[in-house]
Amino acid sequence: VQLVESGGALVQPGGSLRLSCAASGFTFSRSYMSWYRQAPGKERELVAHITSGGGLTNYADSVKGRFTISRDNAKNTVSLQMNSLKPGDTAVYYCKAVLNVGSGPSYWGQGTQVTVSS
Repeated sequence: VQLVESGGALVQPGGSLRLSCAASGFTFSRSYMSWYRQAPGKERELVAHITSGGGLTNYADSVKGRFTISRDNAKNTVSLQMNSLKPGDTAVYYCKAVLNVGSGPSYWGQGTQVTVSS
């Protein structure tokens, strides 16, 4: 199993970024996918979640209306579109997979740094 995040960068407040996670080594279309983030000195927190077929998503209250999670089961990728970024969104963002429609083992990517600062 391999999860590789990309797209992290330094961006100004109000800006946008799109994170991507490329998955391999498992049946992606049968996995639940999530984005988490961890800011310095804080616990890792769930940002967004999407079910295997993409029909159901949920978001942390802090990002609702600004972030959108999506997946492409043909390309084995999950993305996080982040708009109206705030300094409080600064964190390392991680991709997580839970196999077998949520009943199997979970795996993490290595993370990608997002910094929101002027």
